[in-house]
Amino acid sequence: MKHALRNKIKERIAGLSREEKRRLSDEILSSIERLPEFKKAKNILLFWSLPDEVFTHDFLEKWHKQKCLLLPAVSGDELELRYYEGDEKLQAGAFGIREPQGKPFTEWDKIDMTLVPGVAFDCNQNRLGRGKGYYDRLLPKISGTKIGVCFPCQSVESVPCREWDVKMDFTVKK
Repeated sequence: MKHALRNKIKERIAGLSREEKRRLSDEILSSIERLPEFKKAKNILLFWSLPDEVFTHDFLEKWHKQKCLLLPAVSGDELELRYYEGDEKLQAGAFGIREPQGKPFTEWDKIDMTLVPGVAFDCNQNRLGRGKGYYDRLLPKISGTKIGVCFPCQSVESVPCREWDVKMDFTVKK
């Protein structure tokens, strides 16, 4: 069931042009900037977007000097968090995703907000990931606001979930 849903969403995203993904990403991230949670957040965990995700690269560059921004880096079966200090300091990591280098950030209780990617999100704030479980292992450590970010076509009626899946506090899709 998860595999079929992932394929369905992949097809939907493939139907979006690069320009449409860019426009939607700008609208989504602009909505996030207006949130009271964002305005008061000091430490924010984001993600370096892949081509089929809400485009975060410009957002990271825009905010990294005003807020402490963190990005995940794959370390074995876990995600380590590291400071984002600009695009030029990223290197290709696992799965070809650009990651920051340097010392891990481990003060989980100081993360005020997390922007969480996913393949699909439902109206009950459930998230379907890519299937490797990285965020399933990471999110329980973080107590700050968890916001799912996705294109409108990634919103579905129901996502299959298990007892260990962490719900989002809310989802921003536009």
